[in-house]
Amino acid sequence: MAKTTRDVFALVKESDAKILDLRFMDFPGLWQHFSVPVSLLGEDIFENGIGFDGSSIRGWQVINESDMIIVPDPSTAVIDPFMNPKALIMICDVVDPITKEKYSRCPRNIAQKAEAYVQASGVADMAYFGPEAEFFIFDDVRFQTNEHSGFYYLDSVEGRWNSGKDEGPNLGYKPRYKEGYFPLPPFDKFHDMRSEMVMTMIDCGLEVEAHHHEVATGGQAEIDLKYGPLVEMADHLQMYKYIIKNVAFKHGKTVTFMPKPLYNDNGSGMHVHQSLWKNGEPLFAGSGYAGLSETALYYIGGLLKHAQALIALTNPTTNSFKRLVPGYEAPVNLAYSMRNRSASCRIPMYSNSPKAKRIEFRCPDPSCNPYLAFSAMLMAGVDGIKNKIHPGEPLDKDIYDLSPEELAGVPSTPASLDEALTALENDNDFLLQGDVFTEDVIETWIAYKRENEVDPIRLRPHPHEFELYYDI
Repeated sequence: MAKTTRDVFALVKESDAKILDLRFMDFPGLWQHFSVPVSLLGEDIFENGIGFDGSSIRGWQVINESDMIIVPDPSTAVIDPFMNPKALIMICDVVDPITKEKYSRCPRNIAQKAEAYVQASGVADMAYFGPEAEFFIFDDVRFQTNEHSGFYYLDSVEGRWNSGKDEGPNLGYKPRYKEGYFPLPPFDKFHDMRSEMVMTMIDCGLEVEAHHHEVATGGQAEIDLKYGPLVEMADHLQMYKYIIKNVAFKHGKTVTFMPKPLYNDNGSGMHVHQSLWKNGEPLFAGSGYAGLSETALYYIGGLLKHAQALIALTNPTTNSFKRLVPGYEAPVNLAYSMRNRSASCRIPMYSNSPKAKRIEFRCPDPSCNPYLAFSAMLMAGVDGIKNKIHPGEPLDKDIYDLSPEELAGVPSTPASLDEALTALENDNDFLLQGDVFTEDVIETWIAYKRENEVDPIRLRPHPHEFELYYDI
């Protein structure tokens, strides 16, 4: 990957790239792009950028203020592994053409401001994030909704539901429901494909730690990236998704990061490991509970205090709450513990090294916009540190085995996206510190989600309602 503008020009010459592919993040969380001939690449593009229509991007400008500029970041330059003719990718920042300032609703700008805020606060000079995103690889997906009908259909060569299907021949080896964790081939039918995904990621400058089959049947998988700084990690997660989807597509498969595509089996989460450092030293290592410092405990306190509002950004789809259901696999109870995966905040105990000491927030899922989700978690944690919010006593019991009386004392995540958005309405001052998130961003996020996601789902009959109520 290039680091400077000079490196970008050298990479173009070395690779013989013909196309410049400019990418940026929309408000809800999908990568967008447009391409220009590489002949347009000059020093001025890094100063003046290239114009585009901001009114066509979800959640952004109104039609009478549509002109926007994107300015490429040379440190993100890499050769695209799929496009033909060869293309050079650069991730861009979005700039207002009148004020020349970075656009307040650009998610990458919000993440950059979050990093700057932490440094300016004196709390830390580096925030590291390590997401563990899960996803499904399917062979077929069909869905449709209209005024008088609605359905979805998923299929996978790995799906346990196909154990009796005539596949000419059916060779079996289909993971049982909730028993798909770590099987060898031929149960794990996508090992080689995941390895191809990993090698493509490495070629694009991403650092990969591991890949494996996940718990659910039907092709659930996980590929783990090595932790990195907030903005860089969000950049990498977008490239990660792009590579996974395109490698699968090349093999005639389809990938989804939807949190709960299958009923009655595990959903896809994205546990996020995070830590703060200052002057090259880890701030979360200490002599307290689970080897944590007081700073780390306060960070957990901030996460737990603001968790219900955070969920509106870390689990931002109506489908997210099909996974966040009490009594099932996802951690919905807002507590912390070492090793205990039923707590929403876990302190991994794999290593005694102070450098490995970190917090794992287990609620998020991969449908989130990582720039917004990572920034929000960081702001909550720093608020906990600045205001010395202690998280209380840890909960080292299996939360799923607690008595109703004990469980009543443990707060939980919201039950729906609408509840989470209400929590965000009522608790967002911690996000506004340092002008990281603005009131406009929060209000736009809430309005967009309610108008485009909550209300459309609320208004439509659900197929299972016909099972329950048609003969009333």
